Amino acid sequence: MSMPRGSPAPPGRQSVQVVSDGKDDPSARGSSDVSIDISNESGIEADNVALVRLASFALDQLRIHPLAELSILLVDEDTMSAYHEKYLGEPGPTDVLSFPMDELRPPADGEEPPVGLLGDIVLCPAVTERQAQEQQRSPSEEAEYLLVHGLLHLLGYDHATPEDHAEMFGLTDKIVSAWAQQRTDRPRGS
Repeated sequence: MSMPRGSPAPPGRQSVQVVSDGKDDPSARGSSDVSIDISNESGIEADNVALVRLASFALDQLRIHPLAELSILLVDEDTMSAYHEKYLGEPGPTDVLSFPMDELRPPADGEEPPVGLLGDIVLCPAVTERQAQEQQRSPSEEAEYLLVHGLLHLLGYDHATPEDHAEMFGLTDKIVSAWAQQRTDRPRGS
Protein backbone atom coordinates (compact mmCIF):
# COMPACT_ATOMS: atom_id res chain seq x y z
CA MET A 1 0.00 0.00 0.00
CA SER A 2 1.55 3.26 -1.08
CA MET A 3 1.63 6.27 1.20
CA PRO A 4 0.45 9.68 0.05
CA ARG A 5 3.06 11.81 -1.67
CA GLY A 6 5.24 13.61 0.83
CA SER A 7 4.49 11.24 3.71
CA PRO A 8 7.52 11.09 5.95
CA ALA A 9 9.43 7.88 6.27
CA PRO A 10 8.78 5.92 9.46
CA PRO A 11 10.97 7.35 12.24
CA GLY A 12 13.30 5.81 14.79
CA ARG A 13 15.06 2.97 13.11
CA GLN A 14 18.57 1.69 13.26
CA SER A 15 19.69 0.41 9.89
CA VAL A 16 22.51 -1.62 8.56
CA GLN A 17 23.46 -0.66 5.03
CA VAL A 18 23.95 -3.47 2.59
CA VAL A 19 25.24 -2.77 -0.88
CA SER A 20 24.27 -5.58 -3.17
CA ASP A 21 26.63 -6.06 -6.06
CA GLY A 22 25.78 -9.66 -6.97
CA LYS A 23 29.46 -10.65 -6.81
CA ASP A 24 29.22 -12.75 -3.66
CA ASP A 25 26.36 -14.89 -4.95
CA PRO A 26 25.72 -16.01 -8.50
CA SER A 27 21.99 -16.19 -7.74
CA ALA A 28 22.01 -12.42 -7.27
CA ARG A 29 22.39 -12.00 -11.01
CA GLY A 30 22.14 -8.48 -12.34
CA SER A 31 24.17 -5.32 -12.54
CA SER A 32 22.68 -3.36 -9.65
CA ASP A 33 25.02 -1.78 -7.14
CA VAL A 34 21.94 -0.33 -5.47
CA SER A 35 22.27 0.82 -1.87
CA ILE A 36 19.76 -1.00 0.32
CA ASP A 37 19.28 -0.35 4.03
CA ILE A 38 17.49 -3.14 5.86
CA SER A 39 16.45 -3.25 9.49
CA ASN A 40 14.50 -5.95 11.26
CA GLU A 41 12.70 -4.57 14.30
CA SER A 42 9.90 -7.15 14.17
CA GLY A 43 11.19 -9.65 16.71
CA ILE A 44 10.72 -12.36 14.07
CA GLU A 45 13.67 -13.89 12.25
CA ALA A 46 13.85 -13.01 8.57
CA ASP A 47 16.32 -13.69 5.79
CA ASN A 48 17.60 -10.15 5.33
CA VAL A 49 20.20 -11.23 2.79
CA ALA A 50 17.57 -12.88 0.58
CA LEU A 51 15.34 -9.80 0.78
CA VAL A 52 18.23 -7.55 -0.26
CA ARG A 53 19.14 -9.88 -3.12
CA LEU A 54 15.54 -9.95 -4.32
CA ALA A 55 15.24 -6.17 -4.12
CA SER A 56 18.42 -5.80 -6.16
CA PHE A 57 17.21 -8.36 -8.68
CA ALA A 58 13.80 -6.68 -9.02
CA LEU A 59 15.35 -3.24 -9.46
CA ASP A 60 17.61 -4.65 -12.16
CA GLN A 61 14.60 -6.27 -13.89
CA LEU A 62 12.80 -2.92 -13.80
CA ARG A 63 15.88 -1.09 -15.15
CA ILE A 64 16.15 1.21 -12.14
CA HIS A 65 19.43 3.12 -11.96
CA PRO A 66 22.08 1.15 -10.04
CA LEU A 67 22.77 4.17 -7.80
CA ALA A 68 19.17 4.33 -6.55
CA GLU A 69 18.65 3.94 -2.81
CA LEU A 70 16.08 1.78 -1.02
CA SER A 71 15.22 1.16 2.61
CA ILE A 72 13.43 -1.95 3.95
CA LEU A 73 12.06 -2.04 7.48
CA LEU A 74 10.50 -5.07 9.15
CA VAL A 75 8.25 -4.17 12.10
CA ASP A 76 5.99 -5.79 14.68
CA GLU A 77 2.19 -5.67 14.50
CA ASP A 78 1.80 -2.77 16.93
CA THR A 79 4.18 -0.60 14.91
CA MET A 80 2.53 -1.57 11.62
CA SER A 81 -0.90 -0.83 13.11
CA ALA A 82 0.29 2.63 14.15
CA TYR A 83 1.67 3.35 10.65
CA HIS A 84 -1.45 1.96 8.98
CA GLU A 85 -3.72 4.18 11.07
CA LYS A 86 -1.50 7.28 10.89
CA TYR A 87 -0.85 7.24 7.14
CA LEU A 88 -3.97 5.54 5.73
CA GLY A 89 -6.55 5.99 8.46
CA GLU A 90 -7.12 2.22 8.59
CA PRO A 91 -7.20 0.22 11.85
CA GLY A 92 -5.02 -2.80 12.52
CA PRO A 93 -1.82 -4.05 10.94
CA THR A 94 -1.34 -4.55 7.22
CA ASP A 95 1.21 -6.62 5.34
CA VAL A 96 3.22 -3.93 3.51
CA LEU A 97 3.38 -0.14 3.29
CA SER A 98 5.43 1.90 0.84
CA PHE A 99 6.74 5.43 1.39
CA PRO A 100 7.93 6.80 -1.97
CA MET A 101 10.55 9.55 -1.88
CA ASP A 102 11.71 10.85 -5.28
CA GLU A 103 8.85 9.27 -7.25
CA LEU A 104 11.20 7.37 -9.53
CA ARG A 105 9.63 5.43 -12.40
CA PRO A 106 10.99 2.64 -14.58
CA PRO A 107 12.41 4.19 -17.74
CA ALA A 108 10.68 3.78 -21.08
CA ASP A 109 12.55 1.99 -23.84
CA GLY A 110 15.45 4.15 -24.97
CA GLU A 111 15.38 6.32 -21.83
CA GLU A 112 18.13 6.47 -19.23
CA PRO A 113 17.02 5.41 -15.74
CA PRO A 114 16.80 8.26 -13.22
CA VAL A 115 18.98 8.37 -10.09
CA GLY A 116 17.42 9.05 -6.71
CA LEU A 117 15.86 7.76 -3.54
CA LEU A 118 13.21 5.13 -4.08
CA GLY A 119 11.88 5.31 -0.55
CA ASP A 120 10.96 2.93 2.24
CA ILE A 121 9.17 -0.40 2.25
CA VAL A 122 7.74 -1.50 5.60
CA LEU A 123 6.89 -5.19 6.01
CA CYS A 124 5.19 -6.92 8.95
CA PRO A 125 6.46 -10.51 9.24
CA ALA A 126 3.71 -11.52 11.70
CA VAL A 127 1.02 -10.59 9.16
CA THR A 128 3.10 -12.14 6.38
CA GLU A 129 3.29 -15.47 8.22
CA ARG A 130 -0.49 -15.62 8.66
CA GLN A 131 -1.15 -14.54 5.11
CA ALA A 132 1.29 -17.03 3.58
CA GLN A 133 -0.93 -20.01 4.29
CA GLU A 134 -3.94 -18.27 2.73
CA GLN A 135 -1.86 -17.60 -0.40
CA GLN A 136 -0.45 -21.16 -0.44
CA ARG A 137 3.11 -19.87 -0.09
CA SER A 138 5.80 -20.31 2.51
CA PRO A 139 6.35 -17.32 4.82
CA SER A 140 9.58 -16.46 2.98
CA GLU A 141 7.83 -16.64 -0.40
CA GLU A 142 5.06 -14.38 0.89
CA ALA A 143 7.65 -11.90 2.22
CA GLU A 144 9.33 -11.91 -1.20
CA TYR A 145 6.01 -11.35 -2.96
CA LEU A 146 5.13 -8.46 -0.65
CA LEU A 147 8.58 -6.91 -1.04
CA VAL A 148 8.16 -6.79 -4.83
CA HIS A 149 4.60 -5.50 -4.38
CA GLY A 150 5.88 -2.73 -2.11
CA LEU A 151 8.69 -1.91 -4.52
CA LEU A 152 6.21 -1.50 -7.36
CA HIS A 153 4.20 0.91 -5.19
CA LEU A 154 7.38 2.97 -4.73
CA LEU A 155 7.63 3.13 -8.51
CA GLY A 156 4.11 4.45 -8.95
CA TYR A 157 2.18 1.25 -9.61
CA ASP A 158 -1.17 0.86 -7.92
CA HIS A 159 -4.19 -1.45 -7.97
CA ALA A 160 -7.11 0.96 -7.61
CA THR A 161 -8.72 0.02 -10.94
CA PRO A 162 -9.11 -3.44 -12.48
CA GLU A 163 -6.62 -2.49 -15.22
CA ASP A 164 -4.06 -1.20 -12.73
CA HIS A 165 -4.60 -4.28 -10.56
CA ALA A 166 -3.97 -6.62 -13.48
CA GLU A 167 -0.83 -4.72 -14.50
CA MET A 168 0.66 -4.50 -11.00
CA PHE A 169 -0.06 -8.05 -9.91
CA GLY A 170 1.01 -9.40 -13.29
CA LEU A 171 4.35 -7.61 -12.98
CA THR A 172 4.76 -8.79 -9.39
CA ASP A 173 4.13 -12.38 -10.50
CA LYS A 174 6.58 -12.02 -13.41
CA ILE A 175 9.41 -10.68 -11.23
CA VAL A 176 8.86 -13.19 -8.42
CA SER A 177 8.73 -16.05 -10.94
CA ALA A 178 11.95 -14.90 -12.64
CA TRP A 179 13.60 -14.62 -9.21
CA ALA A 180 12.52 -18.13 -8.21
CA GLN A 181 13.74 -19.64 -11.49
CA GLN A 182 17.25 -18.21 -11.28
CA ARG A 183 17.86 -18.78 -7.54
CA THR A 184 20.35 -21.38 -6.51
CA ASP A 185 20.29 -20.89 -2.73
CA ARG A 186 16.83 -22.24 -1.92
CA PRO A 187 14.43 -24.70 -3.52
CA ARG A 188 10.94 -23.41 -4.24
CA GLY A 189 8.49 -23.81 -1.36
CA SER A 190 10.99 -23.31 1.45
